[in-house]
Amino acid sequence: MLGLKGAYFYLVAIQVTFVKFIKKIYFSSNYYNEKLKSKTPLQVYFNPNPFLLSIISPYKKESFKINELNPNNFWLTGKYKNITDQHNFLWLNLIDRKIDEKNIQKIIYLWMLKYSKFKNIIWETSTLSSRVISWILNIDIIINNGTFDFKKNLFQTIISQCNHLKKNIRFERNLIKRIEVLTALILSGLTFKEYEENYNIGIKDLEKFVESNFDKDGFPLSRNPNDLIFFTKYLLLCHESINDAQKYMPEFLDNIIKKNLSCIRSFKTPDSRIPLFNGSFENNLDNFEKYLEKIKENKRDKKNIVGGIFYAKSKQQILYFDTGGPPSKNFSSNYQSGPLSFEYYLDGIKIITNCGFGKNISTKAELISRLTASQSTLTINDTSINKFERNKLLNRVFGNSIKNTFKTTDPIFINNKRFIGCSVSHNGYEKYYNCTHKREIYLDQQDNKIKGVDTIQKKSDGKPIRYVFRFHLNPKLTAVKTMSGNSALIQISKNKSLIFTIKDENLEIEKSIYLGGKKILDNACITVTGNLVNKDKSFNWEIKKKI
Repeated sequence: MLGLKGAYFYLVAIQVTFVKFIKKIYFSSNYYNEKLKSKTPLQVYFNPNPFLLSIISPYKKESFKINELNPNNFWLTGKYKNITDQHNFLWLNLIDRKIDEKNIQKIIYLWMLKYSKFKNIIWETSTLSSRVISWILNIDIIINNGTFDFKKNLFQTIISQCNHLKKNIRFERNLIKRIEVLTALILSGLTFKEYEENYNIGIKDLEKFVESNFDKDGFPLSRNPNDLIFFTKYLLLCHESINDAQKYMPEFLDNIIKKNLSCIRSFKTPDSRIPLFNGSFENNLDNFEKYLEKIKENKRDKKNIVGGIFYAKSKQQILYFDTGGPPSKNFSSNYQSGPLSFEYYLDGIKIITNCGFGKNISTKAELISRLTASQSTLTINDTSINKFERNKLLNRVFGNSIKNTFKTTDPIFINNKRFIGCSVSHNGYEKYYNCTHKREIYLDQQDNKIKGVDTIQKKSDGKPIRYVFRFHLNPKLTAVKTMSGNSALIQISKNKSLIFTIKDENLEIEKSIYLGGKKILDNACITVTGNLVNKDKSFNWEIKKKI
């Protein structure tokens, strides 16, 4: 049964789906496409820096060679299996600006002949926004030595697409797509003097976007480090373009970028990536180096927790520990059910990991990665702490949001000469199993090891529960169970290994899967399992170098 609240959302979803169907028909009409036409700009008043496209483009030089393509066949055969990869034009970041000029003009000319009127997939919000951004950032080479008619058609096509974005931005629920739209509008307003209104609209809405989607530290309310990276890229693109255009820099934009970059610095791992919490996947941060260097942080102002994730460093050890609860339903489309999960680095190598978010692999991989068992934390009776919407209609309209919530409580932080770490509890298992989970994790600064204490606290007598603690290992590492039964040897290299030990418990080495990249990888997982009836129980474990 859906319940009253569920029934309401279901009816809203039906209404939204019906409206989208009608709008799709309307958008395809000649009447609508004529309405998108407005005054054609006379010229370009500002040439943005084309190299800014590298901030948001996912493509590498070796992945696309425009000089090897026949522009006459470009829209017939296609370069990519995914049509959006072809039509978003983000691959313009890879062009050789000395020799590819004519090919680019021909490709865009043929695009305008075939696709300048609304087509559902090709004019999808994200694809369209990326296309406008890519064209504007490379407008100097696109129009260089072009005919008057080509320039006129190009300018009109850009403005028609921007008009479509303006008319529909208020209906866009997806925050990723929304910031893409705002960036496209801001760039169009900077480039064409006749459409400065686009810039004003974009800046005004961008300020509202910042106010409603970030916490006081500049971390996204989704609690997803990947969202932090994505949003920061587009904010930087807007900031650098406004600066190059010598316009007044909005104060809010300076402030949020400074906070964003400070958060990124806190989350940057020794291998220049981000920790895998709450919907994040492998994301290289090397491109942010020059921006991170500009930040002059006061160590006294650094916080122990950013975005609900505790960060600690001691000598060659680094700890990331998720102490926060779930985001609100509106921000939970990529949330993973893994409270009190952690990741641990030693000597620059990730030892304990979460499985990552399988969004770049497949829908099934994404579903699996949402489960609590995919995180380095506790599961009870093989259930996940959070339940997610499974109704396809609701997911299509509102995203894969969570249905229930939990709270984290009693955070205690320790930072002395011997230990740095924290402890926190959550009540995610209280409703169904009458118990809470408390985890304490400390970096031992004297012995250069990590120590943990997990406690299952029974609130009242009840049915037996089966607990499983999982410690997922970096896919590059191997592990074997020792003769004692309560420890495992983690092999890092031929001459370097660690020992994981848990007191008074037996452990097992199981096969697991890692979903943080673009394909599924096998990895090992240290598991501790058992049954508990009517008493509390604590589990003491540690990871240290093998002597």
